[in-house]
Amino acid sequence: MTQWILGLHLAPELLTFLLAMLPVAELRVAIPVALGIFGMSIPAAFIFSWLGSIVPAFILVYGLGFLSDFLSRNSKTMKKFFDWWFERTYKRFWKHHEKFGSVALVIFVAIPLPVTGVWTGSVASFLFGVEKKKSIALIALGSFIAGVIVTLVYLGVFSFFEAVKI
Repeated sequence: MTQWILGLHLAPELLTFLLAMLPVAELRVAIPVALGIFGMSIPAAFIFSWLGSIVPAFILVYGLGFLSDFLSRNSKTMKKFFDWWFERTYKRFWKHHEKFGSVALVIFVAIPLPVTGVWTGSVASFLFGVEKKKSIALIALGSFIAGVIVTLVYLGVFSFFEAVKI
């Protein structure tokens, strides 16, 4: 999917935005691609990646209940998928939610590693009944923090600290 998006003949800003919307890629891929391949400025790469990454949050937070109910009722395969996805997300997130409440959403989304991020955070907010507007704000903040982390890692800021033994 990433290769297909990169192969489109669209503006780098739009490609970055679309790449950031993908469930596995999100900011973790979009920012380095925008900076390293497209040669975008740091602010542009960050903004287009961050905006693209939070679009799925709106779709999932506001539509996941309806979508999962409808598809599960009409397809055994989709019911298995949603059961698996919800169980997996619940198991990964419940300890954090129990300890930190809905603020755990910010932390969970802010960690730029696989199986964390906007998509999983949105599912977690749905499963734990976090109020929708609050979910969007917490997920957006977590995604912003993840974007800062990814940008700093890409720019080598952390390796600088390691080199000077800070």
